[in-house]
Amino acid sequence: MAEDQRRFGEGQPLKEVIDRLFKAYGMENRMKELDIVQAWPELMGPAIAFRTKEINIKNNILYLKIDSSVMREELLLGKQIIIDRINEFAGKKLVSDIWFS
Repeated sequence: MAEDQRRFGEGQPLKEVIDRLFKAYGMENRMKELDIVQAWPELMGPAIAFRTKEINIKNNILYLKIDSSVMREELLLGKQIIIDRINEFAGKKLVSDIWFS
């Protein structure tokens, strides 16, 4: 009976167990990337979220497809602010550059 309790880690929160599982399989960054994609409207506001048609992160680069050339230029000027905001949300340096299309 004592062996079963050790194996199943009685008393451990499920979030803790899942976080360790993602870390063990090297999926921790991918999960944070998905959190950023999901939180994009909260991070950037509804106007930018509405104009964002595609968003993904690959090799520490955030790829954005914006359907407004004016907004794309405005975001390009504030690129470092966006990078800082995303990395702060992630709790680590997850994005180092942004490419717009």
